[in-house]
Amino acid sequence: MYMDKYLVAIRIKGQVVKTVIYADSTIHAKLLGEWHYGLGSVTNTPQRLAETQTTPQQQRVNQLKQQLDTAKRTAKITKLNQQQQKLNQQRANLNKLNK
Repeated sequence: MYMDKYLVAIRIKGQVVKTVIYADSTIHAKLLGEWHYGLGSVTNTPQRLAETQTTPQQQRVNQLKQQLDTAKRTAKITKLNQQQQKLNQQRANLNKLNK
């Protein structure tokens, strides 16, 4: 059986401490936290953590890749718009000649 990793904030003697709990669901993580640390000790809704945490450098690389993809799409759309304008201009010139 596979369990997910949850980040849980626990209040212990007035201090809030973050810990990781392996559980099947958010509710299960909260129940396990309260069972282990006491009723009412879980101060937030447990957050499921991604399987692999990315480093700041990996996040930056991913962000740059997204920016590159966006720039490529924008360039393609701009090129298509310019081609459409050129075709419209040619069509307008042909209509003038035919009149």
